[in-house]
Amino acid sequence: MNRPSSSNVARPLLAAGLALVLGAASLVAGPTARPLPAAAAPGASSTTGPVTNLAHLDFLLDDVSPKAVEGHTTYRLAEEPELQVPWTYADRNDDGTYRRVGGGTLDPATGDYTQGAYNTDDIARAAVVYVRDWRQTGSADSREKAYELLRATAYLQTTTGANRGRSVLWMQSDGELNPSAEPVELPDPSDSGDSYWQARTLWAFGEGYAAFEREDPEFAAFLRDRIRLSVGALNRDVLERYGKHDTADGVKVPAWLIVDGADASAEAVLGLSAYVDARGGSLARDALRKLARGIEELASKPDAWPYGAVLPWTQSSSQWHAWSSQQSAALARSSAVLGDGSLLRAATTETVRFDTTLLTSDGADNGWQPSPTDRVQIAYGVDSRVQSLLAVADEGGSDLGLDLAGMEASWFFGANRAGEPMYDPATGVTFDGLEVDGRINRNSGAESTIHGLLTMLALDAHPLVRARATATTDLVSRDGLRVVEAESALSTTGAVVTPEASWTGESAWSGSYLSLKKGQTARLNLGDDNARVSLEPVAFQEEDGRARSRWGQDGRTLGTLRHRVGDQGITAVPGALLPQRLQKTVSPADGPVTVEAQRGTVRLDAVLVRPLVSRLVLGGESGTTLVHSASGSRETAQVAPSGDGGRATLRVYDARGRLVESRTITATREVRLPAYGAAVVTDR
Repeated sequence: MNRPSSSNVARPLLAAGLALVLGAASLVAGPTARPLPAAAAPGASSTTGPVTNLAHLDFLLDDVSPKAVEGHTTYRLAEEPELQVPWTYADRNDDGTYRRVGGGTLDPATGDYTQGAYNTDDIARAAVVYVRDWRQTGSADSREKAYELLRATAYLQTTTGANRGRSVLWMQSDGELNPSAEPVELPDPSDSGDSYWQARTLWAFGEGYAAFEREDPEFAAFLRDRIRLSVGALNRDVLERYGKHDTADGVKVPAWLIVDGADASAEAVLGLSAYVDARGGSLARDALRKLARGIEELASKPDAWPYGAVLPWTQSSSQWHAWSSQQSAALARSSAVLGDGSLLRAATTETVRFDTTLLTSDGADNGWQPSPTDRVQIAYGVDSRVQSLLAVADEGGSDLGLDLAGMEASWFFGANRAGEPMYDPATGVTFDGLEVDGRINRNSGAESTIHGLLTMLALDAHPLVRARATATTDLVSRDGLRVVEAESALSTTGAVVTPEASWTGESAWSGSYLSLKKGQTARLNLGDDNARVSLEPVAFQEEDGRARSRWGQDGRTLGTLRHRVGDQGITAVPGALLPQRLQKTVSPADGPVTVEAQRGTVRLDAVLVRPLVSRLVLGGESGTTLVHSASGSRETAQVAPSGDGGRATLRVYDARGRLVESRTITATREVRLPAYGAAVVTDR
């Protein structure tokens, strides 16, 4: 769980532990705070050995003895009254050591925080880390910590009354539950409804059950009962609406997802998949099938924004965020468990069409809303992409997932806009975030630590991917999707308008926008590149609106757009801020693009400029190049080895993720990219 920053709110659910931590002031350390040795000097190098180091997460753990509370108990609480839990945050001291702190403001008199010292989100996800480490390494210490954290997760779950099966989010350092944080959080961090922390509780319980089923059948039976309790709550709260749909700006969306989200539901699906695969019951299988189907229904069309990605939220058709974006991982894992190939196909489409676009653009930005307006990057977002890519590959969707996962994971080792490692294998510290200007937030709270370690565990389970990620530590170049702001027009007869707030309720303006009334025009400079690009103007689409715009370049018509959407339905505001693709491509060097409002008022936010062939180049001890086609026709591109040895492997994939060519190259070569396909060149 990370602290909010001043960045645009990607979705009004950040109280779930999904906010950013950049620029947050350090809080006063709690009474149990203690320092951790300073991190090693920056500088990552490739390795053939494990990169997982649990030391910092171990440091975050503390023991708490909660009081008896109606509806809250756990396995063997009378015999083992202490629970083990991670502190929410760790602030970096001037000498490089860390101190553990809670969320919100500390009351020195009571020792309480306005939020709490510990939270269910981090307790549950920390349990997943130790479960996975135990299963991969056989570590007795990780087994014990997994057991303790699962017990703590269960304590925060309500067992009686109308809220049974749900969970409370916050706990104070003395074990007291805090269901009403200050200031008020939305959604309410209590157990009053379905929530992210309920989904993450299921994730931990499911993976925990699969690990302990044979090792400790009695404890596994306890976890099974708690899974049934949680599934029962989901049946009452959301799954009773299975098969029903809501309307969001004229689009039919599933009405049975956890907090209306494919993102939250995906994390529950990860746990349910593990549980069902370990001989879980029919009730859990039914819940798994329904949630997976709802996630699949939010898969976007691959030929329109956001290019085959699974949207995270039914209440917005115009935002995607990297944090909690394990929808493809959930679809791939549930596909294998349920024997449903359509789920894996949707996940593979996201890998081939969207992840290639994301990597060549800027990487795992926190929010495309719909322009990449929230470009802060955090470990949660990067890890979510790594997990999804590896799951697609593991379940047979496409080996392209292995190639892309190595590129994405290299962010942790220095291939990022700061040019510095975000994870230190010597200490297990993962920094809390990376700003647009390259500044690093060097705090290291539980959420960042957890998701850094989940990536490291995944890399250790895939040694070839690990070797690539740790060897490609330099971000050499990117040439992908970019944004031209409408208010930067060379000339216009319209007016520049600055909205009172960037957040619309379901998406975000990228800054000011250009208001064009009927007959008004603007000229936009796209640069001087000769390579052809497709254009996607981002404009506010009125509900049943009449606005229309005509686009051209040097006397040539590029297309006409109608700016309208359907009924508002469950969204926050009528209308939506959405990109629309022009029919014809252009070469920026051929001159400015013109737009004219033909009818109504066109509110133009920006233009997404997408090369037909985009590219990412990573360097370091080894090199990797990704070339991706956004064209429906075959395109050509030049590729070459980048290492001193002059040899590299070229792999070419088609739009379905199938490997269509694999060969060694020793010099610059022209590669023919299939329509919407990709090529990867690796030096080793």
